[in-house]
Order: sequence, then structure tokens, then C-alpha cells
Amino acid sequence: MTKSSVLYLSHGGGPLPLLGDVRHKEMVRFLKEVTPALGRPAAILVVSAHWEESRPTITAGKSPALIYDYYGFPKESYDVQYPAPGDPDLAGKVANLLRSQGFDAELDEQRGFDHGVFVPLKLMYPDADIPCVQLSLINSLDPEAHIRMGKALTALRNENVLVVGSGFSFHNLGAFFSPPHAELQSCNDSFQQWLLDTCSNEQLAEAEREQRLIHWHQAPGARSCHPREEHLLPLHVCYGTAGTSVKQVFEFEIMGFNSTGFLW
Repeated sequence: MTKSSVLYLSHGGGPLPLLGDVRHKEMVRFLKEVTPALGRPAAILVVSAHWEESRPTITAGKSPALIYDYYGFPKESYDVQYPAPGDPDLAGKVANLLRSQGFDAELDEQRGFDHGVFVPLKLMYPDADIPCVQLSLINSLDPEAHIRMGKALTALRNENVLVVGSGFSFHNLGAFFSPPHAELQSCNDSFQQWLLDTCSNEQLAEAEREQRLIHWHQAPGARSCHPREEHLLPLHVCYGTAGTSVKQVFEFEIMGFNSTGFLW
């Protein structure tokens, strides 16, 4: 049986990828080019960096609204529509898989999709005709717990569910709005190379790969690239779900910094 794909993507700055921002053109190209390789999933489960709860929480509404969780952008960015249906059955299945591994998972029938969901999916699947469910991070931001969450979801790959981790492999907000800084650029380069090696090196035993990701903050440049780790943790969920080195690596620049996408 062919397993469905797992994808970690760097989603860019707010709605800018949808507004034609030239600093996102490589990222937009990546999302449009990677989509055919994913096939057509029966449903999509997205773990977004923009939702944290005390326990894993899953959107369970039939027609989730959009949450425009960004500020100070042009009016058209608040008129974006992505009317993808929810999937209450899948939401229940995700909750049960997580509960079977000891997580106190919860369903939320009211919450909509934040921009970590609708911005990349509007580029990837513009027809908005594939059912989508969103899964929160745990606000402890414990990397090991997020890998375990991913492991609990492995069975979804046998059901043609595309698992997407929507984050950003470089996420230092101050850096995006500051003049170029050589030391920070060096940290960006060092951390991205560490991340590429950690996720793609086939010579690593999986136990070692997992330990590297658990202790990611020890990597060169780690805290300069991620002062807070919520944009990295969707990668941990993806790795837990896939459990192997990545099949394909994508490198591109977003807003002047090296960023990464991974496909399993």
C-alpha cells in the first residue's frame, strides 16, 4: 500500500504569499510545484504554528470559518476566502488516535482555520474542495511530546490523509524588519544546514535523529533562528508521523532568509 505524503512547509509572513509579495516568490513556486507530487488526498490534516492549547485540540466543525490572525495588512488580505469543508469524522479519528497514546485530546466545533492553514492551502489546492482538519500544538512546546503526537497519527497515512506541518524553519520576527545582520545570516545558514542534515541524512539511526530534534536548541544558531519554537514544532509532528529521513528537501528564500520544506 502506498502511504500518503507528509509535508513540512515554511508558510511565510502572514498573508504576503497571497498578495504577490516578491520576497515570497520562491516559496509560492515551491508550494505550487510540490502539490502534484502529493497526489489528491482524501482529506488534509494541518498542524499550524498559530494554534496552541493546553492539550491537543482538533477542529471538528463542518464548515470552519477563517481566522484572519494577522494585523496591519491591506484590506484585501481580510477578504481572502477558503471555504474548504471540515471533516468531523476525521477529527474524531484524530482525537481517538491521540487518546490511544495517552493524550487528553479535545474536539472544538467552533474554531476556524488560521492563516497557517488557509494561506498555504489556497496556493496548493485553490479549489478548496478537499476536507480539512486542523490540529493544535501543545502550549508546553515540548518537542518530545510533539514527536509522540506525530507517532500517534501514523495510521492516517494508510487512509490517504495528507499530513501538513505549517510552520517556518526560520522565525525571528525582529530579523524580518531589521537591516541585514551578518551574524544573524550566519546563524540562519548554520541552523538550516543542521536541520537539513538532521532530517535528510540516511546514515543517522532514527533514535539519533529523534534525539537531535528533541534537543534542537543545542544546534548552531538555534535560538537566533527560533527565539520561540512554535514555528519549528510542526516539523516534529511531521517527523513523528513519518518516522524516517525525508524523501525530498526544498530550499528557498523568504524575506531575505534561507528557509526549508521537507517531504516524506
